[in-house]
Amino acid sequence: MRTEIVLTAVTTEPLDVTAHLTAASHPAAGAVATFIGQVRDHDPDAEGEVEQLEYEAHPDAEDALLAIATRIAAERAVRIAVSHRSGSLAVGDVAVVVAVGSPHRALAFEVCRELIETIKTDLPIWKRQVDAAGRSAWKGLGEDQPPANGGSTSAVTA
Repeated sequence: MRTEIVLTAVTTEPLDVTAHLTAASHPAAGAVATFIGQVRDHDPDAEGEVEQLEYEAHPDAEDALLAIATRIAAERAVRIAVSHRSGSLAVGDVAVVVAVGSPHRALAFEVCRELIETIKTDLPIWKRQVDAAGRSAWKGLGEDQPPANGGSTSAVTA
């Protein structure tokens, strides 16, 4: 099995988990590890129940996702399928799918975890969390970018 990035996408369309599993599979793969991130109805920073997330992606986000996957996969025998949604997502919607096929489970888990952790910190996608009262807060602005409210990394609006 050789290193292959078989699917990377940043899209407004719903993500197909089965397509990612199929893409990451290979006759030499003894394991396919997955991570499926979905919108939840709560967040420690939210004052009320979360109703939706609005993801905004930089125009180069898909290229950045491919670069992240390529860097993490370098010189490892893995097949990677990874996608992230943009746009408005409701509670329960799938926001990100990572599938990693490899000859052994330890490598599949390791690469899958490294991918999602790097996506969370390096992929230029930001989310606005909207609660039941209509309040919103930007999440994922990162430490390198000054927050919109001049204080914390969550900019809250009413």
